[in-house]
Amino acid sequence: MTARTILILIDGMRPDALQAARTPTMDRIMQAGFYHLSAQTVMPSITLPCHMSLFHSVTPARHGITSNTYTPMARPIRGLFDVLSQAGFSTASFYNWEQLRDLSLPGSLTASLMLAGEQAPKLATDQQLTALTAQWLRQHPMDFTFVYLGNTDTAGHQHGWMSAPYLQAIETADACLQTLLDALGDEVNVFVTADHGGHEQHHGTDSPQDLTTPILAAGPMIPALGALSAPASILDIAPTILALFDEKAPPEWIGKALF
Repeated sequence: MTARTILILIDGMRPDALQAARTPTMDRIMQAGFYHLSAQTVMPSITLPCHMSLFHSVTPARHGITSNTYTPMARPIRGLFDVLSQAGFSTASFYNWEQLRDLSLPGSLTASLMLAGEQAPKLATDQQLTALTAQWLRQHPMDFTFVYLGNTDTAGHQHGWMSAPYLQAIETADACLQTLLDALGDEVNVFVTADHGGHEQHHGTDSPQDLTTPILAAGPMIPALGALSAPASILDIAPTILALFDEKAPPEWIGKALF
């Protein structure tokens, strides 16, 4: 049984949008493994602080990132990429928002690709990024891969959360997810989540629409638990993935494994 794992983050995807959009791939993941449709992210509910909390399993009060501008931690914490790399596992990151380049320490990534979403519609870069990622992973299997798809958040800001273009962006992300799974085969553990939600045409507040996110997981090492009812947080994702690799979390991490 393999611990090989992929984490796909769909920026700004609200859990209730999964019920409104057509998402056959994510539906199959929920049926095959487990899911939580009321997990909580952190404040401020904006992209970089949420990602730093996801990968380092601490709140913004600890890692110090409270805007979309990166600043080094005064007291550094090893993140998910760093722990896995230091344990000898291969890691890769594929994304179309350049600020995510600082999620890992230098030397912690085996492979990395960034497509600038600002230079082309993110809808196109989501699809282009997915195609390039799938091509790479077919030829270079990674132990842990992170894929960030940013178009859903762009659609929310431009047209409004839960608008028709926003739901279409989620459906496109679902198709991208299927492309990645086709490239990886059945022997991979897959996690799907979001950094935050949104309402009207923005996010960043402590409203339930902004703070509530989904967590979906399935794969050979993922138990078929169905809907989880215990409280869950974006801080729990990194400890859960690390447990699949039988690695201990750094003592600073405050999240818990979800199973």
